[in-house]
Amino acid sequence: MRTRATVVAVVGAMALSAVAVPAAQAAGGGPRHAVDTSKALHAALAGKTAFTGASPARSGVPYPLGVTFGSVKVNKGLPIAAGTGGRVSAPVTFKITHGAGVDLSAEDVQLDLVLYRGASFAHPVRTLIGDYAPSCTDTTATVASCKGTIDILPSEMLDNVDATAWKAAGYVVDWNDVDPASDDVDWTKVGYTESDALATVRLQRLSRLTVDAAPEPVKKGRTLTVTGKLSRANWDTDKYAGYAGRPVKLQFRKKGSSTYSTVKSVKTSGTGTLRTTVTASVDGYYRFVFAGTPTTPAVSAAGDFVDVK
Repeated sequence: MRTRATVVAVVGAMALSAVAVPAAQAAGGGPRHAVDTSKALHAALAGKTAFTGASPARSGVPYPLGVTFGSVKVNKGLPIAAGTGGRVSAPVTFKITHGAGVDLSAEDVQLDLVLYRGASFAHPVRTLIGDYAPSCTDTTATVASCKGTIDILPSEMLDNVDATAWKAAGYVVDWNDVDPASDDVDWTKVGYTESDALATVRLQRLSRLTVDAAPEPVKKGRTLTVTGKLSRANWDTDKYAGYAGRPVKLQFRKKGSSTYSTVKSVKTSGTGTLRTTVTASVDGYYRFVFAGTPTTPAVSAAGDFVDVK
């Protein structure tokens, strides 16, 4: 399994001797070395990321593999919401179409699908990857269906600025029996292809919403005070904090009904708290509902039942 050190930028040259990629830990779903393989390949290319048309014999760079990524889906197309602790694992699925000479099951073939934010996969601000390599199953002689995860430890890996849109990129490298830990790698024997901006997914700060209607029970015609709080994960402090100045709907569901209707709209205070009043009429449930923002998912409080006498 990976540590925080694995969530690093792909950009920048690194000593090739620092890249140790055990052959047995390739595309079969096993654990991988902590260093992102693509670092060494970008370093070998001296900043180049497009390999199509390269001349391996003359340039000394990896030759282009006949590989393309398709049907990429991250977290089933939904945003990824993360709290302040624990682990969040988002599923990823994709297909790889390859030439007849590419064997994805070979021990010295590596592939991965990663998330990054920043200008490009070659120059990211931050990357997120899975604890294990994706596993692929051949569906035809030249097409494989692959699945894996993006694994996130919010308290170790995320800051509030990370609540934004991320892109998916994929790569396949065929080491062809070349030792990547060698001080003198013959890059002309290494095959490599990467694809950028394969999909986009939003990373969001998990939200919480509470509600309390009082007094309970209450006489018909009397005033009910409904309070609550909207908060969301703060990845800078690893705590939940109030979400200020956000519109929230107060809804009511009559006892015996399955449908909520909106009573009014309320805005959160500077600390995320909510407070409003209504006139008690019949037994039922009150709840607050937040529609969400690009950085924060929608959330509904569990209904609070009020007995009206």
